[in-house]
Amino acid sequence: MSTVFKQQKSKRDKAEGIVAKSTEDTPVFRNKQRVLLLSSRGITSRHRHLLTDLGDLLPHTKKDAKLDSKSKLHIINELAELNNCNNCIFFEVRKRQDLYMWLSKTPNGPSVKFHIQNIHTMEELKMTGNCLKGSRHILSFDKNFESSPHWLLMKELFTQVFGIPKTARRIKPFVDHVLSFSIVDNRVWFRNYQITEKPLEHRSVTDTTDLTLVEIGPRFVMNPIRVFDGSFGGQTAFENPEFVSPNVARANVRNAKAGRYKSRMDAIAKKDEKLKEAEMPEDPLSENNVFA
Repeated sequence: MSTVFKQQKSKRDKAEGIVAKSTEDTPVFRNKQRVLLLSSRGITSRHRHLLTDLGDLLPHTKKDAKLDSKSKLHIINELAELNNCNNCIFFEVRKRQDLYMWLSKTPNGPSVKFHIQNIHTMEELKMTGNCLKGSRHILSFDKNFESSPHWLLMKELFTQVFGIPKTARRIKPFVDHVLSFSIVDNRVWFRNYQITEKPLEHRSVTDTTDLTLVEIGPRFVMNPIRVFDGSFGGQTAFENPEFVSPNVARANVRNAKAGRYKSRMDAIAKKDEKLKEAEMPEDPLSENNVFA
C-alpha cells in the first residue's frame, strides 16, 4: 500500500513541478518557464525577422500560427494552456507598420504592452559577434529598474520571459552571451552581446580581466504603454503619460505640412493682391485712347 501511495505522490509532485531528492524528502524547486511566441496577421518582413531572432535566442519558446483576431486577445490564454506555456510574447501589428509587443504571464497576469521602435535584426546589422544557437545567456538590467514599482514589475517579467531554465530541452550547456536591458529616456533598450576574450594585442597590463563584449543583435527599443493587472487585459496598473500614439504623431506631421502649404498659398494670394493694388489707372491721353 505504501508503494502505491509513493507512486501517486510522485506523479502529483511531477505534475506540480516539484521533484524530490533521492536522499532527502525536501522538495526541490524546478524552473519550468515556457514561452509562447506568436504574431497577428499583417506582419511585415522586418517584424517577422525580429520574431525569428527572438525564437533563436530563446530555446524554451514554442511558436504558434498567426492570430486572426486582434480584439479577442483572451484567446491567447487558451492557446498558451494548450501549448503548456506559462508566458507569452505576442506581436500585434497595426496598419502594417506599427508593431506592439505584449509580454504576459498567462493565464492570470500581469501583462505589459510595448510599442517597438528602432528595429534592427541580426541579418541587417551584420555584427561581428556570434554565439552558439541554443546556449544560455546572462540577463543584465540597468540600476534604474529599481527606481519605480512599474520598472520592478517589468524587470521581473523580463526575468521570467527571457530567462532560460537550465532544464529546458533544447538548450546547450554553455553561457556565451548577455542580454542587456537599459532604461534611457523612459524606454527600455534591448541589446545582445557576445562574451569573448580580448585579442592579445589589445590587452593592457592594467586589465583585470581578459573578457570583452561584442554586439550580436538584434536591437530594438521598447516604449511601455500600459501595465495590466490581468493577462491581455484587466485593470490598468500603470499608464505611461508620455506615450504618443503613432497615429497622432503622423497626424501632427500631416498637419504641419498642411500648415506650411496653407501659409505658402496665403503668401501668394497676398502678393497677387498687392500687385493688383499697385496697378496705375488708365491715362485718358494715352495713344490708345487718343487714336482709337
